[in-house]
Amino acid sequence: MTTSGLTLRGAGSATVIRPGTQKASDNCAPHGSGICLVGTENHPVRNVTVTGLKVTGFSRAGLFATDTDRLTVRKVTAVRNGLWGIAEERSVRTRLRQNTARDNGDAGLFLANTITTEQGATDTAGTLVEGNRLEGNRIGVTVRRLRNLAVTRNTVSGNCAGVFVVGDENKPRAGALSVRDNIVTSNNKYCPKTARLPFLQGSGIVLTGTENTLVAGNTVTGNTGRSPLSGGIVLFKSFVGAASERNRVTGNALRGNSPADLVNQEETRRNNTFEANSCRTSRPAGLC
Repeated sequence: MTTSGLTLRGAGSATVIRPGTQKASDNCAPHGSGICLVGTENHPVRNVTVTGLKVTGFSRAGLFATDTDRLTVRKVTAVRNGLWGIAEERSVRTRLRQNTARDNGDAGLFLANTITTEQGATDTAGTLVEGNRLEGNRIGVTVRRLRNLAVTRNTVSGNCAGVFVVGDENKPRAGALSVRDNIVTSNNKYCPKTARLPFLQGSGIVLTGTENTLVAGNTVTGNTGRSPLSGGIVLFKSFVGAASERNRVTGNALRGNSPADLVNQEETRRNNTFEANSCRTSRPAGLC
């Protein structure tokens, strides 16, 4: 199934796509999202492509997907939506490619195990976030409590934070994923603190509470701020106390980030490694 060539604005009705035989409860459209793809664990929405849309002005998400398999979202423009530009939960084998998410209230792209339930990270079976342009959002890309996916070749600029990979103490841990070959620059917009996070400003790529994550080949420049999460590439202990462990930061080009290009706020025994990065400053010293 393919949906294309539409412009949807917040004043209009939502479009809801469900499996043909499934009476899925819809908690998406009534809460202010534009395009809703609604499946269930036993009856996922399969093999849907959404392309060529503009979704703008919705109070929640421009496009929201739950329980999908092999969803492709390509060349969608999501602008000035109240929460997320494009978001999904409980979904596998997704392709988010060549989209633009700009000036959304939270993340331009938001991917999670579940939005509301506390549980361990889930395996996405190879979800790909590739070639998107993410500008002026609170966070460019948020990956929360997921495993087995790639965030690659995106351009992320002018957000409060660029790429945010989030885990916690639940099992299995978030991680076993890659953040590669992205351009992450000048994410210096100011966003006030929330119940879960301090204020954000000047964060390039942040890992918090993750394990076995590869951050490689990224160009990270000009991200400056005074938040506890500010810096070019930042490893930060989860605010619920979960450590970042066995992550590898290698082959990245960093410059002009403050308070430093590389920031490791974890204890050295956590076995996070920094190697072959081109940078000038680090906290602690010696990571460049």
